[in-house]
Amino acid sequence: MSNPHEYAAAQADRFREQLKTLIRIPSVSTLPERQAETRQAAEWLADDLKQAGFETVEVLPTAGHPVVYAEWLGAGSAAPTVLVYGHYDVQPAVREDGWDSDPFEPVERDGFLYARGSSDDKGQMFAQVKAAEALLQTSQPRVNLKFLIEGEEEIGSPHLGAFVKANRERLMADVCVISDTGMRTSEQPVIAYSTRGLMYLEVEVTGPKQDLHSGGYGGIVHNPAQALAEIVAQLHDADGSIAVPGFYDEVLPLSQHERDELKKSAMPDSFWQEATGVPAFWGEADYALHERIGGRPTLEINGMVSGFYGAGSKTVLPAKALAKMSCRLVANQQPRVIFEKVKAHILNLAPPTIRVEVRLLAEGDPALMDIQSPVMQAAIRAYEQGWGRRPVFERGGGTLPILADFQRELNGLPIILMGFGLNSDGAHGPNERFSLEMFHKGIDTAIYFLEAVGG
Repeated sequence: MSNPHEYAAAQADRFREQLKTLIRIPSVSTLPERQAETRQAAEWLADDLKQAGFETVEVLPTAGHPVVYAEWLGAGSAAPTVLVYGHYDVQPAVREDGWDSDPFEPVERDGFLYARGSSDDKGQMFAQVKAAEALLQTSQPRVNLKFLIEGEEEIGSPHLGAFVKANRERLMADVCVISDTGMRTSEQPVIAYSTRGLMYLEVEVTGPKQDLHSGGYGGIVHNPAQALAEIVAQLHDADGSIAVPGFYDEVLPLSQHERDELKKSAMPDSFWQEATGVPAFWGEADYALHERIGGRPTLEINGMVSGFYGAGSKTVLPAKALAKMSCRLVANQQPRVIFEKVKAHILNLAPPTIRVEVRLLAEGDPALMDIQSPVMQAAIRAYEQGWGRRPVFERGGGTLPILADFQRELNGLPIILMGFGLNSDGAHGPNERFSLEMFHKGIDTAIYFLEAVGG
């Protein structure tokens, strides 16, 4: 059989059964008691990649769970190289969480495969593996192939950045493909071309040396809870914009071309109304709702705690108050720079009646991909062939730090987020599922993409 698409169709049943076998391995990276199974999943994938036709396949150590690396360089040094990234680890799951069946025993129902990791990310990642197999088993691909599949994405990829930096030359490629995203409907494919960065901090306000009687000391001691509330209230202006000086200095504005493209995937206000249940929307009025999510940075209060908050009453003047805050950042913003600006603003707002400490807890860089690049045009053609519809573009609101790691360490590597999942797949929750139709269409689309990049 010389046609990779015919091969994929003929092997469809085998591909599904192989996916089920991989899913049955409970590779929960966050649980120490699942360390052996996580390793088992890596070794199973390595064996499958060898059988698919890759010349070099290795299970490489990190300071945590191993990385599976495979390469086929038979197209020659003049041909483009495609790096495919995915992860084989999954979130924890037990039947008692609300699953209708054993989360690690995949069940087919109504065209979906129900199991932990079916969509995030074993099913989507495996579609890329099977696309590569179809090409390697039927033809001489016109692209070189590299696969990097990690086992720690669900715990924040703490060791992958160091691995990429240490293996920079080995991982060099012309484009990176990641299948770990979703779309709203199975009919309309979507390409997310950006992710926001993250800066997470906590603010601790202290006043008296201990909790005080509000009757005996109220009126002479600045209540830390009140002081924190006063500070928080000054972080935004009345129009919803962030009041931190210099916060927007590095923000790249949305071009008119981008705004026109984003309109094509925009959901009506009624969708957001139903999704949130809020009485009215809030935020920067100069930007549409879909532009604020992904296209604009934010500063959010994630939690506040102070004093007494149990049942009944306790007239206490608390000794301290704490707030957790996060900033979602857009292209060109640097988490450490934003942290210093937010910290300086908070300290400037702090009155002399209290003490304030601002601590950085986590950070991740934003990433932005060129929607007019040649590889993006190849992705568009691949979806048109595999899905039968031209994809629309959207900006992602979440954070995938590995994208920035790839771009930083691999010479600005172009990245395509080629998702085959649905937003309704229930990733991380009970009854996670993956559309079998989209699994097979994903394989076809991935083949078309590799053919398009090869020219």
